[in-house]
Amino acid sequence: MTTLSNRYEFVLLYDVENGNPNGDPDAGNMPRIDPETGYGIVTDVCLKRKIRNYVEMVQGDKAGYRIYIKEGIPLNQNHVEAYKAVNLPTDEKNFKAKSDDVQRARAWICANFFDVRTFGAVMSTGLNCGQVRGPVQINFSRSIDPIIQQEVTITRLTVTREEEAEKERTMGRKHIVPYGLYRAEGYISAKLANDATKGTGFSEEDLTLFWEALINMFEHDHSAARGKMVTRKLFVFKHASDLGNAPSHKLFEMITVKKNDGVVAPRQFGDYSVKAPKQGKIEGFESVELIEK
Repeated sequence: MTTLSNRYEFVLLYDVENGNPNGDPDAGNMPRIDPETGYGIVTDVCLKRKIRNYVEMVQGDKAGYRIYIKEGIPLNQNHVEAYKAVNLPTDEKNFKAKSDDVQRARAWICANFFDVRTFGAVMSTGLNCGQVRGPVQINFSRSIDPIIQQEVTITRLTVTREEEAEKERTMGRKHIVPYGLYRAEGYISAKLANDATKGTGFSEEDLTLFWEALINMFEHDHSAARGKMVTRKLFVFKHASDLGNAPSHKLFEMITVKKNDGVVAPRQFGDYSVKAPKQGKIEGFESVELIEK
């Protein structure tokens, strides 16, 4: 593994067409929205799940690339595995782990689970494996323009219960966004990856896989509920050092997305114009556009 030696910021643009990018369970699974402005919202947790799924699909159970937060696997089960791997007792009642023990278990989990050394995790339940502050952090996504939450009625030519067998069909509803272009911003800290005691070991190889996941995560996540979701552009600011050369918000402001003149209701990516600095135009930086569709 090659040590990460540069700080990064990135801007991800993706869109949804006739789908629900991130339903809100407190609102009947309607697409998440800022009630004051009408802008659409997608949580960081939603994107991280798609990244985890992509990495698991590509790497499988390859050493060092397992997934810690995984459906059907209790988190404490991973803690037991970590304690066994570093030769520590797994009897919670009679064994009190010392700080050095916790650090050993924490290091083992970081080495074996991609999502922990990328995003971090709180692993203090059950057998204590400490806490990890991940070097990769992603903000909530927000749509470029206000979105429309549309409810669509659907029919099903069957019924669920036997007592409803005389009915010809049942009714249901789907919640969609006709079209929305979303923007997510993120940060990658080389310091948090490499710190002697708190670092996770997130490497250049992990970074390459992370970029690959951002680009391809929607390609293997299609469903009737999510409609058509596509990564459109990924901009990366690579600093000249591990501490960085400028505040992140200054870099984010260099990427502007505006609705084209004359467009009232955007329905495709071509209804927007995206402006970004060209590679090598910023002193001390390498501004890289990794994808354009």
